[in-house]
Amino acid sequence: MPAGGRIISITVHHLNNSRSQRILWLLEELGLPYTITRYQRDSKTMLAPASLKKVHALGKSPVIVDEETGLTVAETAVIVNYLIAKAGGRMGAPGEAAADLRYQYWMHYAEGSLMPPLVLKLVMGRVPVMGRFAMKKVQPMIDNHLDFVEGELAARQWFSGDDIGGADVMMSFPLEAARSRAGLNSSRPATMAWLKRIHARPAYQAALAQGGPYAYA
Repeated sequence: MPAGGRIISITVHHLNNSRSQRILWLLEELGLPYTITRYQRDSKTMLAPASLKKVHALGKSPVIVDEETGLTVAETAVIVNYLIAKAGGRMGAPGEAAADLRYQYWMHYAEGSLMPPLVLKLVMGRVPVMGRFAMKKVQPMIDNHLDFVEGELAARQWFSGDDIGGADVMMSFPLEAARSRAGLNSSRPATMAWLKRIHARPAYQAALAQGGPYAYA
């Protein structure tokens, strides 16, 4: 946990192998003190435990509780923006019109455009016969997205410009998932180089140590 003697006000309700690993990484990057309440997926269904519904009605992770404000915050992008604002805007939108628009685009693209076909492939992979047929349709969709991302990262090191930001945090989970199960490999060198850069960051490594085993790192 970040040092410095600051009062811990953020509790992260953290599910293993989930989007909540991004929140731990961001907290480490921002130097905001936090504590973790851990949850484990069901080994057969891979679903979150019912106990998460005591924190938020949907029973999903990540969720944070900010004791300082009394707020419970859900949805990864909303949490990212909330924490960036709490840290005075560090890792937020760059402050220039085109870069700000690019930042907002990737913040929403991660879950709104890239994750759906990745989830569809995961689900269809568990359905016999018809699932294999559907996957033949899904992979070209994923490849189109990965080619698009590759082109963007070939033009700049980070998703919103010259420096790492919240958009990079948002994009980490879908691209890690794509590397794990959807064909992202050395044929897209700019994207693989980006993954290598984020994984090498001390804050990312510290978040792994705090969060526990994470299959996609």
